Amino acid sequence: MENAVRPCQEVMAIVLPSLDPDEKFGAVVDGLIAGGFRHIVVVDDGSRPEKQVWFEHAAAYPQCTVLHHEVNKGKGRALKTAFRYVLDQIPEAEGVITIDGDGQHLVPDIIACGDRMLQNPGKVVLGCRNFDLPGIPARSVAGNKTTARMFRLCYGIKLSDTQTGLRAIPRSCLERFCRIDGERFEYETNMLLHIKRLGIGFLEQPIETVYEDENVRSHYDPVKDSWRIFKIMFKFLLSSFGSTLIDLALFYLVMKFFGARLGAYAELAATAIARACSSFANFNANNKVVFGNEGHYGRALLRYYCLCIPQMLVSAGLVTLLSHLLAGGVPILATVIKFVVDTCLFFISYHIQREWVFSQKDK
Repeated sequence: MENAVRPCQEVMAIVLPSLDPDEKFGAVVDGLIAGGFRHIVVVDDGSRPEKQVWFEHAAAYPQCTVLHHEVNKGKGRALKTAFRYVLDQIPEAEGVITIDGDGQHLVPDIIACGDRMLQNPGKVVLGCRNFDLPGIPARSVAGNKTTARMFRLCYGIKLSDTQTGLRAIPRSCLERFCRIDGERFEYETNMLLHIKRLGIGFLEQPIETVYEDENVRSHYDPVKDSWRIFKIMFKFLLSSFGSTLIDLALFYLVMKFFGARLGAYAELAATAIARACSSFANFNANNKVVFGNEGHYGRALLRYYCLCIPQMLVSAGLVTLLSHLLAGGVPILATVIKFVVDTCLFFISYHIQREWVFSQKDK
């Protein structure tokens, strides 16, 4: 519990990536020094020669280490470069606090996020702005609210600020965060998307909302950012659609050619045969393409069929009941009923597969 009473300025490393900084960057560095931070890692992400004066300004402080990328590699790569440096060169750091160099993150808020992380070991603390306050640029309000809804729909993650760059991250998370895909601004979104899958808890810390020049430098792109969040569910939809085509085709063929012989067990038998043939292909597509599961193939396969078999039985039971009530044994009507039932089960299955079958919480 020693760190719970130690100020974050002593045991947290500031991570400050920058590309072509200006006087605001200098003011940020000066503020961090005045605030008492002992470890500040600045990453020059391939800035122009005339902008090097600001990195020289930072390097003049003994508390600052300036790392250089010879060419621009993107904010994601700059963050990973700093994370790796902290892991290798600052063993006393209990974690990092990522901030932006444009003055949007105030020193008291930075300290509040760091202290709260130290009080909650193992959890990431996100500095979150209040987008319901007056005077916030409409573009930022619309962008954040849109991505917040998509985070909740597609990932079950409830966030009030999906675009915050102020994050206090425990040292125990840095190695895993270095392996997350993304070299540019998408990395920050990918980091949030992986927090829940990796079983990392997070807290939101209210911070001041600071915008200048109507936030004209915002890197939010409504189309790209929305697609980045939705694409995993879209891949799941395509995977499910492909297996559904196989499933429905086999179900129809079994019902058409063997339904009369199977009698009351026709729907159950047709469902079992169709699902056995389609499920294995669906599992492999979800395992590699959709959820990007790294390792634990056998565990994921076992969990998948622990879900798949009950889901098949529920599907078969509902299809049998509804087809007897509504379809009168007509194969095409029974197939339509099956499609409706399985569409409802699709959404339930997506959440269970995301949260449990392909979870990486215990990696």
